[in-house]
Amino acid sequence: MKLYDCSTAPSPRRVRIFLAEKGISVPTIQVDLRNGEQFGETFRAINPDGTVPVLVLDDGARIADIVGICRYFEETQPMPPLMGIDAADKAVVESWQRWCERECFYAVMDAFRNSTPGLKGRALPGPDPYEQIPALAERSRTRITRFLERLNERLAANQFVAGERFTIADITALVSIDFAGWAKVKPAENLGHLKRWHQAVSARPSAKA
Repeated sequence: MKLYDCSTAPSPRRVRIFLAEKGISVPTIQVDLRNGEQFGETFRAINPDGTVPVLVLDDGARIADIVGICRYFEETQPMPPLMGIDAADKAVVESWQRWCERECFYAVMDAFRNSTPGLKGRALPGPDPYEQIPALAERSRTRITRFLERLNERLAANQFVAGERFTIADITALVSIDFAGWAKVKPAENLGHLKRWHQAVSARPSAKA
C-alpha cells in the first residue's frame, strides 16, 4: 500500500490529517505538482486525471478520491470514528462534510485557480486546460466569506462542525479555511466562535500532518 501525496497541497492534507487522527502510517510518494510531475506519463499511468492524493492498495486497486480514501480507512480501522457511529450520526457527519466541501473547499479552489497567474489555462485540476474566469474568482471569495459567517453561527452552539465530536467535517473545514488564505480570504476578527474552533483544531497534533 502507498499514498501518492504532495506535502504542500491542500487536497492530500485532508487525507494526512485523517490518517494522523487514526494513528495510521502509510508509505508515501511525493508528486511534484509545482513542476508538473502529475502530467507526466509515469504518474498519469497511476491516475489519468493527474491529481493527488491517490491510494494504491496491496492488490493494485487505486482510489483517487479524498473521501473515498478516508472511507477505506474508516472501514478498515473504525476507531476513533471520524465518519459517524450509527446510521443517523453517519448521515449528519456526511451532510456537514459535504457542506464544508461544497461551500468552502471548492469555492476556495475556484477563487485560487481563477486568479493565480501561474495557473493560467489551468483553472480546474485535471488533464484538460480551462481558461481562468476572473468573475468566478470574485464570486467564490464572496461565497467563502458567507461560509465563514455561517460556520461561526453553527459553532456558537456546537463544539465541532458536526456536533460534539471531531470528525472528517472538521478536517475539511480546517483545510478549506487554511487554503482560503491562498485566495486572500481570512476570517473576520468578529467571528469569535470560528476563531475558538480554529485555534482548537489547529492545535491538534494531526493538523501538522
